[in-house]
Amino acid sequence: MNESTTHNNPLLCDAETGVCGVPEVENEQNVKIDNKERSIKVIYFTDPICSSCWGIEPQLRKMKLEYGEEINVEYHMGGLLPDWSYNSGGISKPSDVAHHWDEVSGHYDMPVDGDVWLEDPLDSSYPPSIAFKAAQLQSEEKAIVFMRELRELVFLKKKNIAKWQNIALAAEKVGLDVEQLKSDYEGKAKTLFEDDLKLARQLGVRGFPTLFFVDANGESQTVYGTKPYPFYETAILIANPKASKKEYAKDWESLFKKYNSMTAKEFNELSGNNRKESERILDELTSQGKLEKLTTKNGAIWTVKAN
Repeated sequence: MNESTTHNNPLLCDAETGVCGVPEVENEQNVKIDNKERSIKVIYFTDPICSSCWGIEPQLRKMKLEYGEEINVEYHMGGLLPDWSYNSGGISKPSDVAHHWDEVSGHYDMPVDGDVWLEDPLDSSYPPSIAFKAAQLQSEEKAIVFMRELRELVFLKKKNIAKWQNIALAAEKVGLDVEQLKSDYEGKAKTLFEDDLKLARQLGVRGFPTLFFVDANGESQTVYGTKPYPFYETAILIANPKASKKEYAKDWESLFKKYNSMTAKEFNELSGNNRKESERILDELTSQGKLEKLTTKNGAIWTVKAN
């Protein structure tokens, strides 16, 4: 184990900075990023089991609704947990993560059940990361929905998403070709994952989430960690002062048509209702049979009820 891993445990997410660390710390490089697109390129480094990346979901969804015509979000995997050769920050084995995830849940107001680390712990975040790269080969849009499904499985349903049966379950649910996914997962997706890790090193990514907002000249603004929404909006406007904010429908039906599942925090962020009112509305829709509610020990998530 190299020296850096003793001081930077990847599973120890700092709620104050909003960052989950990476095993090897690189000095941040001043790299100019190629951007041939007319829109703002957003290079997003994340990981399927990064609890801070789960915490950014409300802001990320709002950013796409308001500035989706101005930005092009590229998802890249960062390789948060290669294995368990870490012993720092009070986390040296999977069971140590359980209480930490419960704390993170409260900080971000996003439901996270840390008991997966007691009941069916993951030995690495690489398998679901490689699976995501395989999904991208089929459809970028479906890959993003697939990532969301993987996160709901691990954070709320306590499923070990390093196991193929759970990866396949998520893939089937979002309409991916599972056989093709398996083939790519065992083949070219591994190379694509290594490419992502290489790019992260080149750009000096130190943890997740990290977002680079790249303008037409290749200059970038970096938002490091889970931050309130204005941080991301400001980065967009610095990259393009003429970027226009799109108005979107904030009623529950329109929002759930766009995003099939939402937490109270997400509905709060997207609808503009306050947090307490958001939960009341979602519970009322549940009682009317329009939504289904999944309750965990640290919060709930609502989905559109299937006909």
